[in-house]
Amino acid sequence: MAIIKAGKVVIVLAGRHAGQKAVVVKTFDDGNSDKRFAHCLIAGIARGPRKVTRAMSKAKVEKRSKCMKPFVKYVNVRHVFPTRYVVDLDLKKAVDEADLVEPERKIEVKKNLKKVFEDRYLNQKEVTSEKKAAGSSYFFQKLRF
Repeated sequence: MAIIKAGKVVIVLAGRHAGQKAVVVKTFDDGNSDKRFAHCLIAGIARGPRKVTRAMSKAKVEKRSKCMKPFVKYVNVRHVFPTRYVVDLDLKKAVDEADLVEPERKIEVKKNLKKVFEDRYLNQKEVTSEKKAAGSSYFFQKLRF
């Protein structure tokens, strides 16, 4: 798919994580030997950060930001809805395809993802371009519909 590329923020439409936002890590346009359809590897937030107000202390803000729960999975391209937002997270380093086969390694990948997401959430103002800053702020907001 020309629209769904690495770094694009998508909304998952089907399955366990339906209605949640994710970022495309890698796409497989022609499929592969296991999955003969167009699919993509996505990493997203199963449970987002809790609400933060200005009156809260820095320690409380940090504690409420650490309750993120990430997920990683392969999804059919027809089961994701691309948005106009792009995020410049370097997820290819955090998510390795070989690690997703074994359950123990997948847990380690999720822990690394959690660190990457928390770091970006706490340092949103340090994003270089305005377009990618809008994408990261959208990614961490709760989906409203």
